[in-house]
Amino acid sequence: MAHWPGGTKGTVLLLPGRTEYIEKYGRAATDLAQRGYGTVAVDFRGQGMADRLLDDPIKGHVGAFADYQLDMAAMLDWVQRQGFQLPLFLIGHSMGGSIGLRAVMNGLPTRAAAFSAPMWGIRISAVMRPLVNPIARALTALGRGLAYAPTTGPLPYVQKVAFGGNTLTKDRGMWDYMVGHLAVAPDLALGGPTVQWLQLAVADCANLAQMPSPDLPVYCALGTDERIVDAGAIHRRMKAWPGAQFDIIKGAEHEVMMEIPAIRTQFFDRACALFDANL
Repeated sequence: MAHWPGGTKGTVLLLPGRTEYIEKYGRAATDLAQRGYGTVAVDFRGQGMADRLLDDPIKGHVGAFADYQLDMAAMLDWVQRQGFQLPLFLIGHSMGGSIGLRAVMNGLPTRAAAFSAPMWGIRISAVMRPLVNPIARALTALGRGLAYAPTTGPLPYVQKVAFGGNTLTKDRGMWDYMVGHLAVAPDLALGGPTVQWLQLAVADCANLAQMPSPDLPVYCALGTDERIVDAGAIHRRMKAWPGAQFDIIKGAEHEVMMEIPAIRTQFFDRACALFDANL
C-alpha cells in the first residue's frame, strides 16, 4: 500500500483495476491532492508489487474473489492504524470498482464513492456469454484451470498493442506513461487472466447484480467508447441507484482517469464535488 498526503479534507481509498499497480496512480493522487484529499492505493494480491499467487508471476489469478475483501480489510486496518485524515472516501476503477462495491455493501466506512468504468460485468459477446461457465468447467476438469483464459496470453496489454488501436485511452502522453512504467519496472507487468480468474469474476459480477445498491452517495463515469467492461450492467445499476450521479463521457475509453486532460478534470472535479458535499 502507499499513501500520498494531500490535504485536510479526508482520504480517498483508490482501488486499481486488473493488471494495475500503485505507481500508475501517482498522477491521480496529485489531482486529488490539488482538491484537498490524501490518497491511499493498494496493490491487490497477484498484481503490482504484491505477492504473486502462481509460480508463473505473469498470470492474473486469485483463489477466490472474496479474497480481495481480505485485502480491503488490511487496507482499512492500515489506514486506521496510521491515523490518516478522516473521513474516508472511495474511488474504484474497473476490477477495483467491483471490489469496492462489495466492500461498501459489507460496511466499509466511507462517506461517498466514485467509480470509473466499474467491472460490474465483463464485456462478452451474447453468443459466448452462456458458454463461459461450461468452457471454464471443462478446462478446469482437464487440469487447465490455471491456464490463460482463451484469447489471452503472457504479454501485458500495453506491450501487445499500439497506441492507435488501444482500448484504454486516447491520450498519447498517458499511454506512454503506462508503457514507460513497464519498461523501467518490468516486475509490475501482468498478462492475461487464468481460466479460474475469469470464471470467478463472471460469477462475482452475476452475484453483485442480484444485490441492491448501498445507501451511499455515488458518482460514476463511463466512456461512450468503453470496450472492456459490460456497459449495460453499469447502466442498469446506476439507473436503479437512488440519487446516483452518472456521467456518460463522450469519446472516453476505459481509463477515464487517464484520458485526455478535459476528461480527467471532469472526473476529478465531479468526484471531489461529491466528496465535498459529504464531509
